[in-house]
Amino acid sequence: MRTPTFEELFRDCQRTAVHLEMRDAYMKSDPAFIDWKAGTTLDPAQRWGDWHSIVTEATSRGVEVRRARVVSTPVSEYIRFEYDVTDGLNIAAGEDVRWLSRRNATDLALPGNDFWLFDSSLVLINHFDGDGENMETELTEDPEVAKLCESAFEAAWGRATPHAEFQPAQSA
Repeated sequence: MRTPTFEELFRDCQRTAVHLEMRDAYMKSDPAFIDWKAGTTLDPAQRWGDWHSIVTEATSRGVEVRRARVVSTPVSEYIRFEYDVTDGLNIAAGEDVRWLSRRNATDLALPGNDFWLFDSSLVLINHFDGDGENMETELTEDPEVAKLCESAFEAAWGRATPHAEFQPAQSA
């Protein structure tokens, strides 16, 4: 069976798409990150136009798209980059984003990998190498995995700080 593309997963999504991120660095080889480090002004909606269109289309159909980021604080350079582009990319596309200091997540049962959960039943698991480079994705409809991921996401979301209120340099 062919694995659906990310675009197809969003297109087929009817109610909710939630994303839990738990790393302090991703794809440091990303040209956008390199440009940001060099001081280049980025237009996120233009730089990631395809992604922005996919999410905007889903949210315009009424799909609730939420992202929770569990991060060490003070944040890493990469997380500062993510924070800086969130308004122009995620929020502009209709996504709701919250941040949770890792210090406040100690007692949460979180899965070992980042994931997207579509309509509470389809889990796209993201596998990264030790440097945060994308290795592969894995798709599962296992109801136990979906239940674990939904529970973990909601627990993190409930404690997390809305993007507009989060201070990346905070220590706790």
